[in-house]
Amino acid sequence: MKRSATTDREKEDKKRKLLQQLDDVQLQYLTPKDDGFQQLWSTKYFKLVLQEADQAPAELHHLVQKAFLTLLHHGCLFQDLVQLKGKDLLTPVSRILIGQPGVTYKYLNTRLFAVPWPEDEQNLSYSSEDISNACKAFYELNKFLHLQTKSELNKLAKSKHWTEHSSDSHEPLSLRDSQEFGQEEVKCFNVTLINYMNPQTMSYLREEPYFGMGKMAVSWHHDENLVEGSTVAVYNYNYQDAVDTCEEEAKALSKWHVALKIAWDIETPGLAVPLNPGDSYFMLDNLNTTHQHCVLAGFQPRFSSTHRVAECATGTFSYIQTRCKKALENLCIMPNSGEMKLQSLELEILKEAEEIHNEVEFDWLRQFWFQGKRYSKCSDYWLLAMAKLEEQWRQMETMTSLLLEELEKDSWNGEDKYKILGCIVPLLVERQDLRLEWRKRCRCNLAKSLPVDHRPRCYPYWEEDDFSMPLPFDLSGILTTLENLIEKD
Repeated sequence: MKRSATTDREKEDKKRKLLQQLDDVQLQYLTPKDDGFQQLWSTKYFKLVLQEADQAPAELHHLVQKAFLTLLHHGCLFQDLVQLKGKDLLTPVSRILIGQPGVTYKYLNTRLFAVPWPEDEQNLSYSSEDISNACKAFYELNKFLHLQTKSELNKLAKSKHWTEHSSDSHEPLSLRDSQEFGQEEVKCFNVTLINYMNPQTMSYLREEPYFGMGKMAVSWHHDENLVEGSTVAVYNYNYQDAVDTCEEEAKALSKWHVALKIAWDIETPGLAVPLNPGDSYFMLDNLNTTHQHCVLAGFQPRFSSTHRVAECATGTFSYIQTRCKKALENLCIMPNSGEMKLQSLELEILKEAEEIHNEVEFDWLRQFWFQGKRYSKCSDYWLLAMAKLEEQWRQMETMTSLLLEELEKDSWNGEDKYKILGCIVPLLVERQDLRLEWRKRCRCNLAKSLPVDHRPRCYPYWEEDDFSMPLPFDLSGILTTLENLIEKD
């Protein structure tokens, strides 16, 4: 179940009120050097668990850290062109999603498509053996972090801090109604978001606004689109790269930190926890909902692997294939001639098919190609999936064309025709508006600034004289005709 999200407007109102309350006075936060740090952590932030590097097998560290560098050196990490409050922004963090085959993860109006890790011995193809090994490494890390999560949730459910400080239940959300803590009911992470940032190459890191914690690599936020009450587990790896720094100087350089605060609370001090290479931290249970976190930039380049249970009931390839199948049930293709016709002109069937048509085009095809050619760097999985999806979408274009031809016939009862027009025209208006919006986004200055292989591609797109397509890309003429029909009726 997905927790209902706070709207952008509500978030902005809360942020504005919070800043007004502060009136330029910085809030208090604690680090390990401060008295009361452990007391604050164990009472207000007890669902945050840090596991130091020596608690994971050395061989796993070797595999994962090699995998990070493999993705970097093969050019598989990308800045996302996301949308926030209607504006296009380029993320300072470079990333890629890896996870269960066919799973996607959506944030800031951007759908990331998981490069598949090798699960259940599926026949997966990768661009190179190095990339294949990297995906295997993150799959192994995912299994390890899942086991650690079950163990930590088991400890949490039995801890005195939980019973003393939890007001809503005596058990973590993710363990509620279970017979045995920490067992298979703890959902396994289905994706990991691999992040990379090198602060030395960036001059525009924002200052943390509330506590004066320093430069932020990632601003305050809740992770989006997660299953309610699910844990987020993060593996941290910062490394020296090619910077010529002696050991004494390196120790003095600022470390990376994960910082937490209780959402919209100005009374409780914040917490900033330093991270060493190979450390993992766990935001257990509903901590991601009740608290916000940010990442404070250190000096060295840093990788992270953020494992999560993405809410993907409507975000898997199998889901959208089921939707396509439903829409195409209304298309009849004559076996001998190949002639196509609609099976039914029932209003609800027509409406659902056009809704699915829009979903496929704008939530899948255009999302995928807006991210350029990035996915071909790792695997052909999504290229093959999108080719299949595009073919189904083309059949839906034919279905829309057949419906428009039907509506031109004189045999219609006026009221029935009016009902269909009233239902279908808004969906076509939405299609026209979104096509123009996506085309505009593909042509924005930020898009043009990206490397050629990373640049958004406005696809599907076709010119007026492309007779392989049953309908034009620009639907304005068709919409004018349909609106005239409505007025006549």
